[in-house]
Amino acid sequence: PLGATVTDQGINFAVRSTGATKVELLLFGENVHATEPVQTLPMNRTGDVWHTYVDAMPSGTTYLYRAFGSYNPAVDGTRFNGKMALLDPYSKAVTGDSNRPVAYDNSNPNDPQRHLRPGDVDAVKDMQKSVAVKSDFDWQGDKPPATAMTDSFIYELNVKGFTNGVEALGNLRGTYRGLVEKIPHLKRIGVTAVELLPVTQFEKIDSFNGQMGEKPVNPETGEPLRNQWGYQTIAYQAPEASYAADGVRGQQVNEFKFMVRELHKANIEVILDVVFNHTAEDGHLGPTISFRGLDNNVYYMLAPNAPEKYVDHTGCRNTLNVNEPAVQALIVDTLRYWTKEMHVDGFRFDLATVFNYDVDGIDKHRTPILEAIEKDPVLGRVKLIAEPWSIDQYKVGSFAPTRWAEWNGVFRDTVRRFLKSDGGMLADLSERIAGSPRWFDAAQGRHSINFVTAHDGFRLRDWASYNEKHNLSNGEGNRDGANDNFSWNHGVEGPVADAKIPEAQKIAIEQLRVRQAKNALALLLLSQGVPMMLSGDEFGSTAKGNNNYWSQEKLNKLDWSLLDKNADTVSFVEIVAQIRKEFEIGRRSAQDITWHGTKPFEQSFQPDGRFIAWDLPATATQPKRLYSAFNAYWEPLELTLPEGSWRRRVDTSLPGGQDAVPSDQAVPIKGNKYTVQPRTGIIFESEPTR
Repeated sequence: PLGATVTDQGINFAVRSTGATKVELLLFGENVHATEPVQTLPMNRTGDVWHTYVDAMPSGTTYLYRAFGSYNPAVDGTRFNGKMALLDPYSKAVTGDSNRPVAYDNSNPNDPQRHLRPGDVDAVKDMQKSVAVKSDFDWQGDKPPATAMTDSFIYELNVKGFTNGVEALGNLRGTYRGLVEKIPHLKRIGVTAVELLPVTQFEKIDSFNGQMGEKPVNPETGEPLRNQWGYQTIAYQAPEASYAADGVRGQQVNEFKFMVRELHKANIEVILDVVFNHTAEDGHLGPTISFRGLDNNVYYMLAPNAPEKYVDHTGCRNTLNVNEPAVQALIVDTLRYWTKEMHVDGFRFDLATVFNYDVDGIDKHRTPILEAIEKDPVLGRVKLIAEPWSIDQYKVGSFAPTRWAEWNGVFRDTVRRFLKSDGGMLADLSERIAGSPRWFDAAQGRHSINFVTAHDGFRLRDWASYNEKHNLSNGEGNRDGANDNFSWNHGVEGPVADAKIPEAQKIAIEQLRVRQAKNALALLLLSQGVPMMLSGDEFGSTAKGNNNYWSQEKLNKLDWSLLDKNADTVSFVEIVAQIRKEFEIGRRSAQDITWHGTKPFEQSFQPDGRFIAWDLPATATQPKRLYSAFNAYWEPLELTLPEGSWRRRVDTSLPGGQDAVPSDQAVPIKGNKYTVQPRTGIIFESEPTR
């Protein structure tokens, strides 16, 4: 088996390389800080696999590889250099970060052709190390929650940022174990799954424009900018070492398992965001850390007629050759490993349309990697979620015919535009509320993952506080990040405390921002499909108007002091999530919906309309009907309710604590008239029909 397999007698090492003429194993013992190997061993070759068995080697042994062969980038795309020390692509743990060594002659950093010549600098001292791990973790009978996708409520979070600001956690801050401490909060708001931004080992220093040696800094403060989100993977099977509380010599494996086990005890699933579209090795001027040094022209898509350059479908200067058999095997083996050994429940595939590019470079609807994932028996139970776009494709609703759920960016844009009172949104909004049925079919395993905010783009608080992105601190001249945010500052750009306006106006703006956030969260939870919420949105976390804060440690820290300050919004999410569960909204179909206008059954979805209402019928398990309405006008509307006796559960225009109540506190409505205030959402339930 590929990787380092630890037995009671020793360790078997195996690595794949098609083009190498010789491969060596470098052993460093258990010293994670060693700069020279204590032993260098030749490896045997069987087919494309290089292997050797070493007696009496314990779990925790650190190692690297050297691969020798041709260095002819412009001829055949090979970049072998025996001076490089390489991570194992099947590493189960990694000791930390590299210093990004390069395999080319970098003696003249201003020479644009320098990457065509091999360097002669020994890279061992610049490399982190792979760790051979045999885990003895006690799963205590762990079983997956196996929550149906229709019943799921996903919470997207960054492991480090989620608890990095909680001083009381001490050395557990920003770790897998720190996340466990917040399980009661997740349970309170009804979360059924956490979707973790990449937790596979990643590079923290990311170059700008492919310029090696450039260490980006915040131009406003001079602070270094380091990758916080993890989208620069370098070892797909290794949990990120910096997220472990107790060291990096393999302990991260058990700490990750502990997190999964405890989340499962709380009936919360774990979904991993995985990045199989590019790696941290960057473009032709990037570092050589693993894949490039083992088989550059196998792992990566190279430019036709110019194999020294990389095809870039990702915006990250390289693209994995995912349908090449060896790379396909790595991907499937990796998914199996996280499923079987680490007990995760699903995967969200970053820039998933890269899977549509076959080895010939042509975009195809069905490719070997998609078939392999869908048909693999081990992966049959896990959730598969696609981000159905890349920099040159947008396939929302058409990524795959079965099995796959998809992030629905159209849902985000439609809800945002409706709530800021753009006209012409009603027909599109009705489609999103109904689960985008023209694109998705739950019966075929095709689910819309609905979201209003995600790690990319404005946080919910910032969406209601800024008209424009404010990304100067990212060091890219405010050119990075999306320009079309469909946001509205509601009268003042940024915090109202900084504005030179009357106090009464500040209060009104602040109240409207909070109401709009609640409207967005209510629409998210009331819509068919699967809701996904960004962590911290329930208590007003802010990134200060930055909509691409991947490199900003401070902006990624959730401010948990806001939990008490904005307790009414947290309670609001808790109650509306409970309404979703009570009325089984995720299990309904578009045919269950009856649309209304301000009068029953008169919804016309007129182009200039800004009001939408609908109800869901009682079912065999839920004897009450559910009526919802949203007024995006800037003036109140008088509403005539459908026939029946109704009780108010939600009215976002009311003060916090009154705007959302449990069923046993629902307020009876006298008659069939109700005034819906401007920019307000309401939810009514009927008296039981039997």
